[in-house]
Formats: sequence, structure tokens, C-alpha cells
Amino acid sequence: MADGFEIIPVIDLRHGIVVRARAGERDTYAPIVTPLAKGSAPAEVARALVDAVGARILYVADLDAIVDRTAPDLTSLARIADSCPGVSLWVDAGFAAAPGVAAFRGLGLGRPVIGSESQADAQLVRSLGDAAVFSLDTRGGERLGPPSLHAEPGHWPRDVIVMTLGRIGVGGGPDVDRLAALRTASPQTRLYAAGGVRGPDDLRALDGIGVAGALVATAIHDGSLGRRR
Repeated sequence: MADGFEIIPVIDLRHGIVVRARAGERDTYAPIVTPLAKGSAPAEVARALVDAVGARILYVADLDAIVDRTAPDLTSLARIADSCPGVSLWVDAGFAAAPGVAAFRGLGLGRPVIGSESQADAQLVRSLGDAAVFSLDTRGGERLGPPSLHAEPGHWPRDVIVMTLGRIGVGGGPDVDRLAALRTASPQTRLYAAGGVRGPDDLRALDGIGVAGALVATAIHDGSLGRRR
């Protein structure tokens, strides 16, 4: 793989703890059980994941904010940031309006991720540009959010997560065909695969089609991926 390929660990927060994601069925997510940490406290799990792969970026999904439209879990995010000095946080907290994004950015707790599933139109994504990461969300073939955000790469910033919720945590492999098509449609975009990565072979396949990195959780927890040597 190219030296610049990013392995980005993922933690999903729910009610102040880390939960294990599976197939995007968020109501069924249970507290994480992992050999990397003694419990499900966000700071400890975050640090363990970052150390396991030598990550420079950590993705955090605040499911209370995404699903229930609550305010971001700033306490957990601050603890994660403190436990991972020098690591950039990419945070999806269901951002849907400019004031909320501005308030979050002012705290210095990470770079906002704008999920298509949380949007009413393309306005927020376009207005933020490269200050944010955009997540292009699908579940079971359904495109989540405004159709224009999926169909028009001109709306996208430089960094785009291709979030395939149905493939998360089920060992089915990443959606290479879709990623390749998006890469062809928008070659200037840095694409990050999310959902389905099982191990090094999948990372090599993604790197081979020009994907910039992958968001990973299960393969790190089960030991299929570790620090590159």
C-alpha cells in the first residue's frame, strides 16, 4: 500500500460509552467488548485503537446526536481528545445547521463530519467546503439524504467518506465497485471507505483503486489489522 493510505479507527458513542456497530442497526448496538481495553470507556478504547494501528486520525460517531438529535457528547469527546494527543478527530454528531457546526469548531475538539443522512439539502456541505469531511451515507442500497448530494460531486469537499452502513461489522468486504465508480466520477476527491474492511487484503484492494484510506473498527478489535511494519 502507498505510504499515504490512512487506516482510520472508528468508535461509536452511545449514552457515554463505546458500542459495537453492526450492519447500521443502531438500536441493537451493545457495549463494546474488546481485547484491546478493559471496558467500554471512550478514552480507553480510543487510545487502544489508535495505538493498535498507529493512527493519525480517529473517527467518532456520536449516535445520540445522530439518532436522537441531542447536543454533542462534549464530555466524551474531550476525554478522547485528551487521551489521543496529536491525533486528529473526525466527528459526526448529526450536524445539520451552520450554527451548530460553528459552535463545535470553536471548541477545537475535531473536524466536523457532515453526514448526508442528516441533511435536508446541499447547503451546509457546500458552505463548509474543505473545513469539514462529507459522509456519503447508504444503507442496503438506499441513498440516505438529498439525492443531489449523491449525484453531484461538485457539492463535495476534498475528503469524502463513502459510508456503507449495511456492511459495517458483518465481514462482507468493502463495496469496491461503488468506490471505483465514485473514484471515476470524481478523481480529485479523496475517498475513504467505511464498512466491510476485513483485513490487509481489503486495504490493498482499496489502495489499488485509488482510495485514500479506510475507516475500520471490527478488524482492529479482532486482531486482523495491527500496526504496519
